Amino acid sequence: MKNKSLVTITDFSKEEYLRILEVAAEFEANSYQNLLNGQVVGVLFFEPSTRTRLSFESAINRLGGRVIGFTDSATSSVTKGETLNDTIRVVTNYCELIVMRHPLEGSVRYASEIANVPVINAGDGSNQHPTQTLLDLYSIQKTQGKLNDLNIFLVGDLKYGRTVHSLLMALSEFNATFYFISPDELRMPDEYKMYLEELGLKYYESTELDDNMKNADIIYMTRVQKERFSDPIEYERTKNAYVLKNHMLEGTRDNMRVLHPLPRVNEIHTSVDSNPKAYYFQQTENGVYVRQAIIALMLGLK
Repeated sequence: MKNKSLVTITDFSKEEYLRILEVAAEFEANSYQNLLNGQVVGVLFFEPSTRTRLSFESAINRLGGRVIGFTDSATSSVTKGETLNDTIRVVTNYCELIVMRHPLEGSVRYASEIANVPVINAGDGSNQHPTQTLLDLYSIQKTQGKLNDLNIFLVGDLKYGRTVHSLLMALSEFNATFYFISPDELRMPDEYKMYLEELGLKYYESTELDDNMKNADIIYMTRVQKERFSDPIEYERTKNAYVLKNHMLEGTRDNMRVLHPLPRVNEIHTSVDSNPKAYYFQQTENGVYVRQAIIALMLGLK
């Protein structure tokens, strides 16, 4: 993994996923390690973020590194007309690693081809979010005791949801069975279903959240993302398609856990928060340890 960029989840192998999770567990046991020793990481966020940006910055600080960058393209020279090419060519001179979020699909791949330091994709449009996937894998492994042969329910915005796209790709390495629950307008894109078919993996589609929930090991909720819609009428029609409520978890498996990449709007009722099957806030904590592991391994510090 040393000096490799992480743009899509398929840039790393199954064995590398497992190595990241192993190192993440080491960081969970001892999070403050001065491995970066003052090295600089560029954190470039061209669109808003809370959890991803702050967990990356926390990871860098816990590793003894320094953060430079911006949290909004409005505070950068992009507002003066600077191209992404020029921005990356400049920033690559200032740091040992770049973490980047951008609203355009393919932008981070482009940046990785320009930069002379490794680049981590912190989300590019509706394409992929590989570090979220790795923290999701860590959360699943912690709660289920394994990654193989699980029933994974993906709920909500499966069309534009980059987190579910990356998670599907990763869990396909572990013989998962998928249940896609979404409105017709937000169904999982055909390319991902064809990918599963080529691997001989099972998937089921439904528009009803209650269907077969008793079989779930993981229920992965997502919000309907207003920023991905060009048609506000389509957004209004689908934004409240699914709301998970506490009583709906009755009769589900004891090991079942509810995950969510957050932010939540109203797709998980707050009554679920106190249910022991709710795991989304612990999931955010896991993100720090996993991102520490990714940085340490990509820079050859572990």
